[in-house]
Amino acid sequence: MIKQETRFHLCESAEQVASMTAQRILTAAEQALSARGQFQLVLAGGRTPLRAYTLLADHFSDWDGWHIFFGDERCLAPDDPERNSHSAAQAFLDRVPIPASNVYPIPAELGAETAAARYAQLIGPRLPFDLVLLGMGEDGHTASLFPGRDIARDALVMPVDDAPKPPPQRVSLTPRALASSAELLILVTGTDKRQALADWRRGVDLPVARVAAAGRTEVLMDPDAAG
Repeated sequence: MIKQETRFHLCESAEQVASMTAQRILTAAEQALSARGQFQLVLAGGRTPLRAYTLLADHFSDWDGWHIFFGDERCLAPDDPERNSHSAAQAFLDRVPIPASNVYPIPAELGAETAAARYAQLIGPRLPFDLVLLGMGEDGHTASLFPGRDIARDALVMPVDDAPKPPPQRVSLTPRALASSAELLILVTGTDKRQALADWRRGVDLPVARVAAAGRTEVLMDPDAAG
């Protein structure tokens, strides 16, 4: 992968991170819908993106043209509240008229191996995405790509069998798939992310750094994370 420069933007607060994220998504949607009649968005899990999702639901867009994908998923039942797809539905997807056929959850309830294979078949013909939204964990992980674990180089989607956070079985898009996007937007908020963010910016080989370096990336961070 060719490394690209990552742009870091300091926001005034976590609330401004959320509001800026919602606006960036809406702007990207408007541009993609105008150009091609559809907008392909990859959603992230975690608490920081959820704030932006709730703001999105209060805006107007040509929702029929939105196509929603997910960066990773936990191998749980579809209605489990710990699923990223479930959280996104409650905060956003169930509150706007995006056609159900345009929402593509990862079938992680089938098991990591099967779900990874099926989702790779689904997204392969759809690449590149228009916008990929990601968060960052306190250990520098993003999606379900964790430090100290093997990360597939050639696959688009990979099974995860030994995640250090429960549940251990997950499915994740790889850096190759995540970076196949017009833009990546990474959200970092909270004091618990401060050390990982500092490590990333000084060159430590973290999963989030690998993904960011592979695409056109902007990071929105709040003062608590930035220190």
